[in-house]
Amino acid sequence: MDTFTLAATSFTIALSLLITGKTDQLQRSFAAFCAAVFVSQAGIFLSGIFWPVFWKYVEFIGLLAAAPLAVWFFLHLTRSRSYLTRGSVVLTALISMAGIFVLFSPLTEWEYFSAALLAYTYSVLVVCYAALLRHVRRLPPSSDKRRLRYLIIACPVAFLICGLDVLGYLGFSFPPISGLILAALLYLILLIIAYPQLSELHDFFARAFVIFISTVTGVFIFYVTAFFFSDSLPPLPSVIMASFLIVISVTPVKMILKKIFSFFYPESKDVFTSLYEFDEKLEREKAVLLAEMAPVFAHEIRNPLGSIKGAAQYLKSEAVTEEHHKLFDVIIEEVNRLNSVVTQFLDYARPFQMKRTRQNINEIARKAVSIITANSMAKDITMVKEFHENLPEVDVDGQQMLQVLLNIALNAIEAMPGGGTLTVRTSAIQNDTGTTVGITIRDTGGGIPPDTLKNVFKPFFTTKERGVGLGLAICQRIVREHAGVIRVKSIPGQGSVFFIRLNAAEK
Repeated sequence: MDTFTLAATSFTIALSLLITGKTDQLQRSFAAFCAAVFVSQAGIFLSGIFWPVFWKYVEFIGLLAAAPLAVWFFLHLTRSRSYLTRGSVVLTALISMAGIFVLFSPLTEWEYFSAALLAYTYSVLVVCYAALLRHVRRLPPSSDKRRLRYLIIACPVAFLICGLDVLGYLGFSFPPISGLILAALLYLILLIIAYPQLSELHDFFARAFVIFISTVTGVFIFYVTAFFFSDSLPPLPSVIMASFLIVISVTPVKMILKKIFSFFYPESKDVFTSLYEFDEKLEREKAVLLAEMAPVFAHEIRNPLGSIKGAAQYLKSEAVTEEHHKLFDVIIEEVNRLNSVVTQFLDYARPFQMKRTRQNINEIARKAVSIITANSMAKDITMVKEFHENLPEVDVDGQQMLQVLLNIALNAIEAMPGGGTLTVRTSAIQNDTGTTVGITIRDTGGGIPPDTLKNVFKPFFTTKERGVGLGLAICQRIVREHAGVIRVKSIPGQGSVFFIRLNAAEK
């Protein structure tokens, strides 16, 4: 069973990477390695059913192909910065071709050849692991290094757990689990190379937990259905394996069907759109409608506001008592506030017209800090600047990005009415997709409650008495227009921190 699981998992991973159409060499090399694992494991599984000699050849060919493909994959994983070179790929490929030649020679002894082949394949994998270990040690602290560390820890752990299979050969009643463990290891590698945004350990655990819950749910549904409509129930391990394979196969199968339907039925674009995605599509349509309606809405409101303000200013000049002056001041102040609300509404609703130029984020951050320092609200605030010196440039609209930093920083200052520390930090983050420029704004205020935290970027959501609730929504939209990411973490009583990530400009 564990052999079938490993074969099916490796096939699913290879297929999912190949049908995405990406030209990333790292993912393509891993797909090729998984394909070799699939061939080898399929040979082992099918040799016990029919044509044992033929499938034995298939098993050995898969193992021989896995060695150079593993070197090719680790060459890209270490970005050609280890002792692995293209010559290493060529050398292992020649050795594997020689192995295939020996395999088909009449002098081959199956038992000795199998032992030599396993020793060769595992030796190559150990060399690749040592190259990865050396590469990670030389990396500067980054999210990329952190993710590769997880792989460095996972590989020996998986090897030790696979060693438990020896208990079965020693006469103990212990089922083989090496295939299941190696399948999990391959899936972890897939997450590391295909999802660079997963950088924290809890991100990987969360992903694994979703798969676990989906698998358990599938098992539960199967047994509930089988209980009512079947006289006998299959063993639990078989059902778990089938449910797990279905869970990880849904996405690649859906992608294949989508390509097929788009070829034969190009007009059926919403066939694979779920009801929840229809809701998202409806939200996008609402946003377009809002962008068209906003200018008309603003014009119809600003005209009477201008008349009200003009009339109030005239009447104020004719007022004879102090009480009347105060009443007209209130009218003018409220008109100005309503006009500001309309302006923010327009800023959020209308499409952005960005003027991107290649800039250093440090310059924008320094300008924001100087404006904040000059603000009277920041008189009791301690400003801390931590700017990365060799920061790569980014293609941004400087004024809009300045607006984002100022909006977040002023919100942070308002969260520290009794004073505190405001830290603005920039950093360069290396990952598989290139370099990302990070901006972090941290305060030591009262923090944001969990029930409020999940809504801070929603339009018109505010906890302020006279707030509109569009400031952070506009910030999020500006960052997304720059193909960036913005998120927030907060601990009540300790403060909040906003993270902004922007892709570095291509050289």
